[in-house]
Amino acid sequence: MLTDQHILPVVRAALTEDAPWGDVTSENLIPASAVATARLVARERGVFSGGDVFAAAMTLTSEAISVTVFLTDGEEFERGAILASVTGPARAVLQAERVALNFVQRMSGIATLTALYVAEVADTRARIVDTRKTTPGLRQFERHAVRSGGGNNHRFSLSDAVMAKDNHLAVLTAGGRNITEALIEVRERLSHTTHLEVEVDRIDQIESVLAAGIDTIMLDNFSLARLREGVAIVAGRAIVEASGSVNLETVGDIARTGVDVISVGALTHSVRSLDLGLDIELDTA
Repeated sequence: MLTDQHILPVVRAALTEDAPWGDVTSENLIPASAVATARLVARERGVFSGGDVFAAAMTLTSEAISVTVFLTDGEEFERGAILASVTGPARAVLQAERVALNFVQRMSGIATLTALYVAEVADTRARIVDTRKTTPGLRQFERHAVRSGGGNNHRFSLSDAVMAKDNHLAVLTAGGRNITEALIEVRERLSHTTHLEVEVDRIDQIESVLAAGIDTIMLDNFSLARLREGVAIVAGRAIVEASGSVNLETVGDIARTGVDVISVGALTHSVRSLDLGLDIELDTA
């Protein structure tokens, strides 16, 4: 859940980046007495996310700005919908416009794309989850947007769980060390609350990894046939995650192999910002 603790430092930094010494355009073109009324309008349909972030960008620019957000994060909307309204000093509204839009457009784009993935697996047991392939500094916002779209979050950071991938295993088993024994030693060093996930890229690795008592096994870049075979071998002894070559055309078939989790880096690393606009009217009287 996003809180002011997450939102305010990031938004302040973005506002400072965009107007380090003020908005020289608005300050020279717009009368100081002018008041603006603006509407956040959807240019296309989608799923909303980032209402509190949008509002923060406005109100941190000026305490005299009033913002009303009409949708809660996770709500669907149609093209032409009015998502929020803004009233306040015109100079401040114009100064905040781009930063506010950048956040809400990107977050709503992530939520909208996530919802499409979730719809593709609706008839299966699989969960759609994100990855750490997020924009540096914006992980809290982007992970929140995934949840807005009905998805779930993977580990938030490197500090949250043990996830042994191919390079980790190569070092761990250097010199011919037995992978099962090595993973058992890792398991014994961990707190009982620490989740242990291991990535494999071949069927013949599965049994030796499962023998260490891991929590989740990731089947990386497996074909559909290999995924089905892997799920059968695991047989409920661990959570099965599928990763690699996941897109909207493939995710449904991947889910129907019986995996529990499908991780999708594209939710955050290659998403398109949604087309939302701020229609502004000025009162210069």
